[in-house]
Amino acid sequence: MKKIVLKIGGMTCSACSSGLEKYLNKQKGIISANVNLVLSTASIEYEDIKINEIEKYVKEAGFNSLGEFKGVMDSETNKSDTIKLILMGVLLIFLMYVSMGHMINLPSLYLFNHHNPIILASLMLVVTLVFIWYGFDIIKSGIKNLIHLMPNMDTLVTFSVVFSFLYSFYGYINIIMGNVTYLNNLYFDASCMVIYFIKLGRYIESMSKDKTKDAIKQLVQITPQKALLKVKDDVNEVGIDEVQIDDILVCRAGDKIACDGEVIKGKTYVDESFITGESKPVLKEKGSKVIAGSISYDGYIEYQAKKIGRDSTISEIVKLVVNATNGKNKIQRLADKISGYFVPIILVLAGLTFIIHLLLGTNFNDALIHMVTVLVVACPCAIGLAVPLVVVVSNGLCAKKGLFLRDGEVIEKAKDIDTIVFDKTGTLTYGKLNIFKIFNYSNYSDNKLINIVANIEKNSTHPISRAFKIKKKLDVINFKNLDGMGIYGEIDNKKYYLGNDKILKKLKIRNKWEANYQELLESGCSIIFMVENDQVMGLIGVKDIIRKDVKEVIKKFGKNNIDVIMLTGDNEKTALVVANELGITKVKADVIPKEKALYIKQLVDDGKKVIMVGDGINDAPSLVNATIGISVNDGTDVAMDTASVILMNNDMGNILDLINISKRSYKIIKQNLFWAFFYNLVMLPIAMGLFSDFGINMSPMFGSIAMTISSLTVVLNSLRLRRMK
Repeated sequence: MKKIVLKIGGMTCSACSSGLEKYLNKQKGIISANVNLVLSTASIEYEDIKINEIEKYVKEAGFNSLGEFKGVMDSETNKSDTIKLILMGVLLIFLMYVSMGHMINLPSLYLFNHHNPIILASLMLVVTLVFIWYGFDIIKSGIKNLIHLMPNMDTLVTFSVVFSFLYSFYGYINIIMGNVTYLNNLYFDASCMVIYFIKLGRYIESMSKDKTKDAIKQLVQITPQKALLKVKDDVNEVGIDEVQIDDILVCRAGDKIACDGEVIKGKTYVDESFITGESKPVLKEKGSKVIAGSISYDGYIEYQAKKIGRDSTISEIVKLVVNATNGKNKIQRLADKISGYFVPIILVLAGLTFIIHLLLGTNFNDALIHMVTVLVVACPCAIGLAVPLVVVVSNGLCAKKGLFLRDGEVIEKAKDIDTIVFDKTGTLTYGKLNIFKIFNYSNYSDNKLINIVANIEKNSTHPISRAFKIKKKLDVINFKNLDGMGIYGEIDNKKYYLGNDKILKKLKIRNKWEANYQELLESGCSIIFMVENDQVMGLIGVKDIIRKDVKEVIKKFGKNNIDVIMLTGDNEKTALVVANELGITKVKADVIPKEKALYIKQLVDDGKKVIMVGDGINDAPSLVNATIGISVNDGTDVAMDTASVILMNNDMGNILDLINISKRSYKIIKQNLFWAFFYNLVMLPIAMGLFSDFGINMSPMFGSIAMTISSLTVVLNSLRLRRMK
C-alpha cells in the first residue's frame, strides 16, 4: 500500500471536500481518501494504480490536482486578489449609489438616474457583466459540480446569480422596448452583491487559513537554502539541493545547520528551540547529532550529512502535522456528512419555496426573490469550516510546544484522559545512566569487565546500554535480546548474559550476592548481573537522574484529577525509590514488554482513558494499546516512532498542554457548530418568506452579507485558540 498527499484546486466549501472524498473512495485502487478543506489537500492511500490515474479521478470529480503536496509555502491570498477586491468594491458602491441612491434622497448623478431608464439599465447590465466575469470561477465550478452530481456552495451561488440575472435581463429587454416600469424589477445589483460578498467571505477565509498554517510554514522555512560544503581544504557555498549524504559541511557562529547530520570536528552551542521548544542552548561536539535549521551560537563545527531533503527531521515533522490535519475525527466526519447532504436539500427547498409562493398567489417577482435568497443565505461554509479550522490551529499550537501528532483523533481523545502511565528509564528519568558501583567477582580488572559489557551492550537499544563506553573493540556474535530479562552475546567462544535477576532464574544460578544486590537496590540503581558461561562475574549498578520539573508536573496531574502510574521492567525496590521521590503512589514493576502491553490493555478495557508515555522502542506494544501513545524523543529519529504523539522536547508538562488544548478545541468546535446551525435555522425561514406577514423579509443582497458574517464568526472563533498560552 502506498500513500500520497495531493494539492487540490477548485475546492470552495465543505460540500466540495466531502463530495470529492466520497467520489475518490468509490474508485478502484483507492483504499482510502481524506480531503482537507483548510489545507486544500487530499491524503490518499492506494495500491495497483498510478498517480496519474488518481489525478484523473480528481478531474472527473470536477477539481484540479496541482501535483504532490510539497508544503504550505504559498499563501491562499495574493496582492492581485486584494487589488481586485478593492476595485470591485468601489464599482459595487457606485452601482448601489446609482440604483438605490434615490431611495434615501441622495443626489442623482448626471445621466445615470431614474430619469434616463435605458442608460441606467444599460449601465447596470454592463457592471453586472463585469461582476459575472469577476465571479466566473464560482459559476464555472457550480456548473461543473452540478454536472458531476456533486452540487456545492458554488452551485447555490450559480443558481441565484443566473436566475436573478436572467429575470433582470428580461426586465432590461422590456425597458428597451419602452416599458420603463420594469426599472423597479431589476435585480442586477443583487447578482453583483452576491458575487462580491462571496468573494469577500472567501478572501477573509483565505487570510484566516494562512494564519492557521503559520506553524507549518515556519517549519518549512527553517531549513536554509544554502550550505557550506567542504571538499579537502576548500569550503564553498552550494545550494541545499546539491548536498549529498556523507558530504562534509561547515557551520560557523551565527550560521544555520543545513541538514541533519553528525558532528565530526569542533564544538558549539546551538539553538534548537524551533523543534524542541527548549530555549536553553545545547552543546554539540564530536559524535553529537545536529538538526537542520538549528542555529549555532558560537564556535565552529564540521558535520557529516546524514539526512537530506524529504528524509530530514523537519520534513518528517511537516509530514506529521499535515497528516494529523488530514486525518478526521468523529465529529469532523459527521459535519462533512451533513455538508454533503446540505446543498441538495437547499436546492430542493429553494425550488419548493418558489413553487409554493406561486401557488399561494405571490407574484412571480417576489417568489423569485425568495428562491434566490434561500440559495444565497444557505451557506454550508460555516458548517464545513467549524471543525477543520480548529483542528489545523490546534495542531499548529501543539507543534509550537514540541508536540507532534500522527493523527487527527489525538485532539479528540486527549480531552477525556483520566490516567497517565509512565515508563521509568528514559521517560521519567533522562535515560543518561552512569555506572554507580561495580562488584567484581572475576579475575578480570574492572576496566576489562566493563569493556566486555560495553561491547555486548552496544548492540542493544535499551537506555541502559548508554551507560557503557567501549575502550577496546571486541567481536560480538549471536547477539540476542532476552525479552524482559536482558541480552546475550558471545565473545571468543564464551557465552555472556547481561540482565536482571531473572537471568539467574533462567540459568538456574543461585543468588549468593544478595547483600550487594540489596545495597544497589536501596541506592535506587538499575542492576545488571554479568554472567560468563554459567558463572556470575560481576554485579553492576547503574543510576539515572530524574528529569527536571517532573515532580511538579506529577502534582499538576493530581490537581487535574488524573491518575499517575509508573510501569517499569525495573525491580520494585529501585522503582519505588524513584516513585517516592516523584510522589507517584501507584507502581507496577518487574514487568516485561508483553506484560506492560497487557496491563495497558486491561486499563483501557476497564473504561480508563489512558496515555502511555515511553521511549517508543521497548514500549511500542504498550503505546499501541493505550488510548494515546506518547513517545519521548531525542529530536533526530522522528520517522522511527510508533506512538501517536512525539514529545520532541521531552517536557512532560506539555502532556498537560495537549489535554488542555484538546478540551479548549472541542469547546470551540461545539460553539462553531452551534452558531453554524443556529444561523441556518434562523435565516432559512426568513429567506423562505415564512415571516412575510409580520413584515420580516430578506433580500438576496442582505442574504449574502448574512452568509459572510456567519462564516466570519466561525473563522474568528476558531482563531481564538491561537491565543491560548
